[in-house]
This record gives sequence, C-alpha cells and structure tokens, in this order.
Amino acid sequence: MSDSQPAADDNVLVATALKVTIRVGAVLLLVVWCFSIVRPFLVPVVWGIVIAIASYRLYQLLEGVTGGRRGLAGALYAAIALLVLLVPVTLLGGTLVSGVRTLAVGLAEGTLDVPPPPVTVADWPLIGEALYQFWQEASDNLELALAKIQTQVAAIGRWLLGFIGGMLLGLLQFFVAIFIAMALVMNASSGERIAGAVAVSFAGKDGWAYTELAVNTIRSVAKGIIGVSLIQATLAGLGFVVVGVPAAGLLAFVCLILSVVQIGPALVLIPVVIYQFTVLETQWAVLFLVWCVLVGISDNILKPIFLGRGVDLPMLVVFMGAIGGVLTSGILGLFVGPVVLALGYTLFLAWSAEARAQMQRADGGTAPGE
Repeated sequence: MSDSQPAADDNVLVATALKVTIRVGAVLLLVVWCFSIVRPFLVPVVWGIVIAIASYRLYQLLEGVTGGRRGLAGALYAAIALLVLLVPVTLLGGTLVSGVRTLAVGLAEGTLDVPPPPVTVADWPLIGEALYQFWQEASDNLELALAKIQTQVAAIGRWLLGFIGGMLLGLLQFFVAIFIAMALVMNASSGERIAGAVAVSFAGKDGWAYTELAVNTIRSVAKGIIGVSLIQATLAGLGFVVVGVPAAGLLAFVCLILSVVQIGPALVLIPVVIYQFTVLETQWAVLFLVWCVLVGISDNILKPIFLGRGVDLPMLVVFMGAIGGVLTSGILGLFVGPVVLALGYTLFLAWSAEARAQMQRADGGTAPGE
C-alpha cells in the first residue's frame, strides 16, 4: 500500500502538469494567432491611440459645441483630422509630382537647363571642388554628366520608388488611424476604465498614476515634437512653394524628418537659400532668407509652449525612436517611434524612482548610492 501511494501521487502530479502545460500552450497559441491576425493593424492602432490621446480636448470641445451629440462630434473630429492630413499632402504632393514631371520631360526632350555654378562653390570645404566640376559639366552637357553617375542615379531612382511606396502605405495607415482615433475618443470613458484596470493589474495601486503619466507623456511628445516638426515642415514647404523651389514637397518632407529626429531643418534650408541667391533677385532672396531663419528658430519658441509638464527627454531617445520606428514600421514609424519610446523611457524612470523610494522606506534611511 505504501509503495502504490507515491506512484499514484506521481501519476496525479504528472497528469496535473500535463493539463497545465496543455492549457498554457493553448493560451500561448491563441495569443500568437491573435497577434498574427492583428499585426497588420498594429501600427494604425498605436497611432490611433496616440492621436486620440493627443487630441481628446478637441473632441470635448466639438462635443460641447454640438450639444453633447457624440455622433456629430465624432464626424466633425474625423473631418478636421482628414483636412489636417489632406491639405498639406495635396499642396506639397502636388509640387512634388509637378517637379518630377518637369524633370522627366526635360530629361527626355533634352530641354532641361542647369544654370552654371557660382564661383564660390569651388571654395566650399571637402566637396567644393568636386561639386563645382560636376555642376559645371551638368551645365554644359547634362546628359553626359548624368552618364558618369548612371549607377548612382539608378540606385537613387530605386530608393525613390520604394520611398514613394512607403509614403502611400503610411498615408493609408494614417487614414485608418484617424477613424480608430475617432472611435476611441467617442468611447473615452470606457477606454479609460479598461486602461486603468489593466494598469492596476500589472502595477498594483500605482497603476492609475502610471496611466496618467503615460497620457501626459504622449500628449507632450505628440505636441512638442511631432506637432512642432509638422509646423516647421509646413512653413518651410510654403516658403519653397512661394519662391518656386523645385521638388518643394520632397524638400519639405526631408525637413519634417530632420525636425522629428531633432537635427533641425537647417541642413535643407541653408543649401536652398544659397541656391535662391543665384536665381532670385536680391530683395526676394533676402526675404526668403529671413523666412527660413524664422522657420529654423521657430522650434525654440514652440517647444517650450507644447513640450511642457516636466517631460524632459534626451535627444538620443527621440532620435532612436524615430530611426527605429522607420526601420520597424515604415514611414509612419517616424512619428509613432518617438512617442512610444518616450513613453517607455518616462515610465521606466517613474518605476525606478518608485523602487528607490520603497527601498528607502524599507531601510528606514537613505537609498543605496546616496
């Protein structure tokens, strides 16, 4: 009897372990399966959450104006968001398409005229002499000059095609994200309860505080980094359009990328200003220079206004978020990446501070390292 009892207990233990393993495996399989299904919508959903949190006060204002009619307020909210998306895309995209068409026709018909370079270009450090010689060759015989860099031109062409495809996909994802954001703001109360319950289940009684911190971080980063970058790029693009800069849309988008990664649009503005001094009358070139200077320093004025509430983010966090976002999620990741990484960075600091405070309370004195 004594020998059979341990054997029976072992059988029960093995059966229980097998049941638990099967259940855990089934749950993991279900989670992986669900993730594979929703994975194509993951970036639009995350971006929709970011948009909803950053612009919830706009929805509240619209709901008040419409007398509490949520459906009408949601429709107006989506319409405004689409206008904010479509107007800059239409203006800048139109100039980009026009510039590409003009370039293609000029190359095909041999009518493209490249002005000779200013003599001062040869004095630029490092690249001045080589740039001046190539520019002069392009001015004399553009077809011959392009033939010398045919491999590089083909590589740039392939990159542009992929870039345009990524932009179109990003616009489609952003379009979907707007309607996800509309649904979220219209059901903000239930969404807040669900988010709070999930946060409490993971972080205990401090879950609500972390939820509020996450909301404030998303709003600050979305306005202070993404919002300011969009304003800078739009202002730069308008200046390019007014003075007739070729491929104004593409240059404005490059300004947007540089602003998001915290480098600034000066890398685009300075060459464009130099070029305009060679083709515009002096007074118009000076006015364009003043406009570009205002665009370049506008972030110093706008960021303290929008990036507030004590959210102090290192440049490296924003830069890694933008680059990593592009590599993992395409062009839309340029905007989602900094927000998500900044959120993780801020929450990590909050958790670290809370852990140190708990250690200090437990020791009844000073935390280690102080």
